[in-house]
Amino acid sequence: MAATSHTSIKPRDGVSTLAGRWPLLGQRRALVAYFVGIVTLDLVAIGVFGATADFRWADLLTFTALMACGAVCIEATRRLGMPAGISRDLLSAWWLPVALLLPPVYSLFAPILLQVLLQWRVRATVLYRRVFSSAAIGLAGCTASVVFHVLVPDPTVLSGGRGLPIVYAVGCAALFAVLNTGLIATAAHTADPDTRWREVLWDRESFLLDVVELCLGVVVAIACGLNLALLVLALPPVVLLQRSLLHAQLQAAARTDPKTGLLNAAAWQREADTEIVRARRTGETLALLIVDIDHFKRVNDSHGHLAGDQVLIGVATTLRSQLRDYDVVGRFGGEEFVVLLPRADIVEARRVAERLRRRIGRMAVPADDAMITVTISIGVALMSVHGDDLIELLAAADLALYRAKELGRDRVYIPTAPPTSSDTK
Repeated sequence: MAATSHTSIKPRDGVSTLAGRWPLLGQRRALVAYFVGIVTLDLVAIGVFGATADFRWADLLTFTALMACGAVCIEATRRLGMPAGISRDLLSAWWLPVALLLPPVYSLFAPILLQVLLQWRVRATVLYRRVFSSAAIGLAGCTASVVFHVLVPDPTVLSGGRGLPIVYAVGCAALFAVLNTGLIATAAHTADPDTRWREVLWDRESFLLDVVELCLGVVVAIACGLNLALLVLALPPVVLLQRSLLHAQLQAAARTDPKTGLLNAAAWQREADTEIVRARRTGETLALLIVDIDHFKRVNDSHGHLAGDQVLIGVATTLRSQLRDYDVVGRFGGEEFVVLLPRADIVEARRVAERLRRRIGRMAVPADDAMITVTISIGVALMSVHGDDLIELLAAADLALYRAKELGRDRVYIPTAPPTSSDTK
């Protein structure tokens, strides 16, 4: 299951003083409207299906058992915490059986209970994000439940092992995954329209996770239909998988700069060292770029640090979009970024650096009633020309960056020779 968080690009006019107390008001109008629409639709669905539902003790017992399993999963992973931003868990292993085995109204209540527990026991985040996640998951689960109950009027046949009900269950689980991902992705894209859809929809890893969740949910539903006591056997492997998943996400978060999403300085240096050792062993070329935003302090002084953060995010996004998948890009601190270009010679390094300079120079970030534009200066160093290890290359690129700024900024500088002791004085 994907859960989302959003970053504000521009406070709404006239509500900046309220945004601190009511963070939703600081979001884009389109996001606020989308949020209200989804939550309203969820509340209407609760009212409609709640009024027509036939509450039976057997259903309530099944619902309670599945929610108890979800609560145990949350408690078992509580000490690990939860990474910020869009994060993944395996709680769908308990929501999907609710959708498949019980009337649709239970699918609307299930995420509310577990999101409250996540907020209380794991990580308190901005409340509207929890509310939105509950509504999005609830609507996706309710839709899957309605479709499944139309196709299979008696859900108990699912535990009979017949092929067609299982196929329908898999299809409805896939429908749940598509709807949930679509609702979350739409919110993320509405919060930041510059984000490409492929960045908020599926990548290979998230698709595989959805497949795992789908399989877990269907298997747990079949086991639950056979005998509620079988949940005791299903719980330990789901807890172990969820702990492994969250641990991997937290490890990835520890390598990432939280503001830009790029590698942080320590992680970048480790990956850069690995690439340099490989290039030295194979004899391939390699280039290192240090990118610095010109007059960045003026942006913070004129427009505030929140606008400055958006400039950093915009520069990071542009860097990532203009580089190859195997190029190593990170934030080095402040307004400096570092890029390692494996298999790049002086011609390729200059071409890439100039492309980055031009693209970022055309970038515009909204702030209040103005559009912020910035330029960058880039210092370039080449392996075997300006140094043979990471420290030497960083020193050479840093000196080249200093020369670029001396020459008027908004330019790329590549030293013609390795730095000497007199150059660094």
